[in-house]
Amino acid sequence: MSETIIFFHDYKKIEIKPGITILKAAIRANVHLAHKCGGRGACLTCKVKVDDPTAVSPPTNSERQKLGSALLQQGMRLGCQAKIIKSLKVEIPEDPLKAVIRKQLAKQKEDQENF
Repeated sequence: MSETIIFFHDYKKIEIKPGITILKAAIRANVHLAHKCGGRGACLTCKVKVDDPTAVSPPTNSERQKLGSALLQQGMRLGCQAKIIKSLKVEIPEDPLKAVIRKQLAKQKEDQENF
């Protein structure tokens, strides 16, 4: 039996067997999901938002410590820790530095157009 994972960020859909992590599914789908610690749950670079918290395994101790209850309640998970149980949609948040750069470039473009 396979489950469907949809990655909003890259609009990719992949069929996988339950039990693998969101990170492994992303790698198989060629979706970029940073993982600086190598998937050990030691950093926050693979943070994702799931549309259905029951579609993945319960939070690990590492996730509880790193994300806290507020983010977990919002559906945030560590891609390297959350194992897929059933079909779900995954959103990969934009990197904060990239967001700042993107906004600055948009502002510069707007300023040039209005000049």
